[in-house]
Amino acid sequence: MSYLLILSGILLYISGGAGVNALELNIAVKSGSSGIIPCVYDKQYKENRKYLCWGTPWSSCSKMGYATGKTGKYSITDYPDQSIFTVRWDTLETSESGWYWCAVEIGDYNTVDAGYYLYLTIQSAPDVSVKSSSVSRHEGDNVSVQCFYSSRYKDKLKQWCRYKDKGCYTVGRTDTSQNSSVQISDDGRSFTVLMTGLRLSDSGWYLCSVGDLQAPVQLTVNEPKPAVTRIPTITPSDPETDKYTTQTSANRNPTSVNEIINTAVMITDRPETHIDEAHPSPTSDSETNNTEIQHKDEQNRHA
Repeated sequence: MSYLLILSGILLYISGGAGVNALELNIAVKSGSSGIIPCVYDKQYKENRKYLCWGTPWSSCSKMGYATGKTGKYSITDYPDQSIFTVRWDTLETSESGWYWCAVEIGDYNTVDAGYYLYLTIQSAPDVSVKSSSVSRHEGDNVSVQCFYSSRYKDKLKQWCRYKDKGCYTVGRTDTSQNSSVQISDDGRSFTVLMTGLRLSDSGWYLCSVGDLQAPVQLTVNEPKPAVTRIPTITPSDPETDKYTTQTSANRNPTSVNEIINTAVMITDRPETHIDEAHPSPTSDSETNNTEIQHKDEQNRHA
């Protein structure tokens, strides 16, 4: 179990809880706004009841609600497959700053529950904050998270930490222990975390940590986007375009409509032809009359 003892004004943290991840957290919260914090626990307690407790001494803290839904201003939800339960609220005031405990019931009143403490610093303008406490991407994507801090925290240590396993990436570190898929840059007012080539296992809760303050961020990595098969579409033709195309084609074609009509007229105007059965070549009426006249003239000369 973890205990807090105050001796002569000195705050002591005594660790030794069973089945909890004892983290010393100071969560920055904006007053008057909604928020959410995660509480981790050992997977062996996935079936046990979880609750939030308020107050400095563990032995007399006040239970704020169980992980059974909404209790007062808090909504507590358990995620056994992740060994995490979350505490969500609609609004908190600066007067509610103080020590809180993420706790798991172990047994009856004779058994000490497992838990660890965290401090909520509730401010109208938090010294550490994030634009969004929840981001979602697909596997293989990149994600960028911007962590803001006040001027008085400018020279404090800045880190991007995974909540569950306490693994941290530090601004300014370049040694080989740093994951190449996580890059951190600092501009003096905020530091930006870029995670590339996301994997499903990257899902979880992270902390923007500056000095002794942290702001939680939930990252959800979904399955890759399904491949999209594009089917080519046929664009309906414009009747005006078809009309223009037909006219243009007719103008280019030697056998245009006008030429066909002229040819038909010429054929109609030609003299009628007769075919002699003995001589199959066609002969016009004018040619037959001329031949008969010439024949009569020859007969008259001989007479």
